[in-house]
Amino acid sequence: MRTPVRLAIAGAGSRGTVYAQYASEHPDRARVVAVAEPRAAYRQRLAARHGLDAAHAYADWEEMAVARPAADAVVIATQDAMHVEPAQRFAALGYHLLLEKPMAPDEPGCRAIHAAVKGAGVMCAVCHVLRYTPYTRQLKALLDAGAVGEIVSLQHLEPVGYWHQAHSFVRGNWRSERESSPMLLAKSCHDIDWLSHIVGQPCLRVSSFGSLQHFRPERKPPAAGAATRCVDCSHEPQCPYSALRIYLGRLAQGHSGWPVDVLASEVTVDTIVQALRTGPYGRCVYACDNDVVDHQVVNLEYAGGATAAFTMTAFTRSRDRETHIFGTSGEIYGDGATIQRFDFRTERLETVDTRRAESSALAGHGGGDAGLMEAFVTAVAEDRPEALLSGVDASLESHRIVFAAERSRRTGETVTL
Repeated sequence: MRTPVRLAIAGAGSRGTVYAQYASEHPDRARVVAVAEPRAAYRQRLAARHGLDAAHAYADWEEMAVARPAADAVVIATQDAMHVEPAQRFAALGYHLLLEKPMAPDEPGCRAIHAAVKGAGVMCAVCHVLRYTPYTRQLKALLDAGAVGEIVSLQHLEPVGYWHQAHSFVRGNWRSERESSPMLLAKSCHDIDWLSHIVGQPCLRVSSFGSLQHFRPERKPPAAGAATRCVDCSHEPQCPYSALRIYLGRLAQGHSGWPVDVLASEVTVDTIVQALRTGPYGRCVYACDNDVVDHQVVNLEYAGGATAAFTMTAFTRSRDRETHIFGTSGEIYGDGATIQRFDFRTERLETVDTRRAESSALAGHGGGDAGLMEAFVTAVAEDRPEALLSGVDASLESHRIVFAAERSRRTGETVTL
């Protein structure tokens, strides 16, 4: 019987907790042996879930690195701007890495991680979970088998969702480029990476446009009755971005997980109300310190001539990404769950449903979280780096596309890679 892969978790927030959940659901394949997290409540909660004593629950990743826990791999799920140093340190110590995306907020940071991993000879999977979904695997297999002939162009939509934008990118941890990274990197490096995976060719040229159009102080409702917090604002009942509706509304419907559990370690009506009165998630969306864009388009040209048009927008209902793929002998439309293929030769439309009934926390991202963890644990347990679809080589290249797109958005120039 194979020994379970031993995981140390650096960062016990939403993503670190989800990846650790794999060990709970598959104790024969993985187990959590250590956790590092500066917030005591989150650290203690994850430690309790995995039966860790205080000696294996560290105040931060640096303390864990000094202790050198008996682990095979480290899951780095710290904040975006805090990836480079732990990745370098743990790679140098010989641990394999599961690295939450983005690799780093800038290209030098990404290159530093790439060099550290290559120099240490360890495996590193970047959490581009969209590559690992059943939907993507089936779509990629169809395309590789010539389902549309040669790919000529693609249209890809990332419908962030009005309340998700308000939660994560106006009020939340990813609202500020200085504190985290540009929106295209924080939210949509998934998509730029996914397009590279689907097209299967290097990107040659990029152009991009976008701005912060709506979530600005001048868009705040009239002064009469307006307030800096939703709990005090007379306009709240009519506001699409009401924090009371987003959080207390979901809690009233029995949804106490994400995004509600981001506001408090113990979720009750009282703790959420208190968070809305005093914390960042209760602020008016027009009175925050956000600066990331709320809409952006990216145009990409690949080797071989294929082109892609990508749109990221806050102003949608929350749903899966949508993609149109246009080829020389067919057309495909996909929505993250189903694939519709029209064949020019037969003039037949066929539909493939890739959905699976799953209740696990790892069902997130269309099953990509589970697929990523399965691939990573397999790669580590069997010393098979080829099991990873998102190693540091591929991830560095897709991050470079994102940085080029951001340069284009700011300068107005088309950037050649």
